[in-house]
This record gives sequence, C-alpha cells and structure tokens, in this order.
Amino acid sequence: MTDRHQTALNDDAATFVELLHRLMRALRRESADGSLTPGQARLLRVIHRAGTPLRAVDLANALDVAPRSVTTKVDQAEADGHVRRLPDPTDRRARLVELTDAGVEALHEQWVGRRPGAAARLQRLTPEERTELLRLLTKLTSGG
Repeated sequence: MTDRHQTALNDDAATFVELLHRLMRALRRESADGSLTPGQARLLRVIHRAGTPLRAVDLANALDVAPRSVTTKVDQAEADGHVRRLPDPTDRRARLVELTDAGVEALHEQWVGRRPGAAARLQRLTPEERTELLRLLTKLTSGG
C-alpha cells in the first residue's frame, strides 16, 4: 500500500465515517426486529417529518436519490401497507405519497426498539458532553 493510500485510510474523515457506521450498525443490530430496513425507515421518516403528503420528486430530493429509486421504495412501502398514493389536486398527472396508520406505527415500533440502545450510549457521556455532541452533529448535518 502506498503512503498516499495509507494516509487516506487513516485520516479524520475516514475515522469519522467508520465510527458513524459502527454506531449505526450497533443500534440497528440491538433493535433488529426486522420490520423496516434502514432505507424503508428513512423514507417513512421523511414523509412523517413533512407532515403532509409528498410528490415522488420531493421525496427523491429529500432522500438525495434518483426519482426512479423512489418509485421502487414507494412501491415496496405501499405493498407493506406503510404508505398510500393519492391524486395530486394541483396536477392530475402527479401522485402524492402519504403515511398510513400502519406506517406511523412501524416508525414508532422501530423507535421503541432503537431508543434504549441510543439512550444507553448517551448515558456514557456527561450532560455537557451530550449537549456538545448533539450541537456538533446538528452543525454537521445542517445544510450549510
């Protein structure tokens, strides 16, 4: 392995990504009830946070994926009973996607399963460290 490759694999960005992946894998593993894949959960969370039905193009933008990928995800979520498609009252060619009660329940169940592991990890930190961690993660995930 060249020095350039070794440096790339050992920099802060690589460590950051690896630690985030490790944490998320651990949280998923601890709460693995098999009800939602990470991609399905993310789709449902985006719709839930919107608070209103969304067009597929808006879902694609929010998820940062190609519109054709959203179609596949929505098809699966609809087959699972987690979303339903509705006519768009402003454009008869378009459809809106909204959560069903079953979709809301699936998100809730996932969070109920995941929360204890997240809370236990946060308990390892002092209140000040938790506040700082959440502040820094918010800064890293904000659009700017």
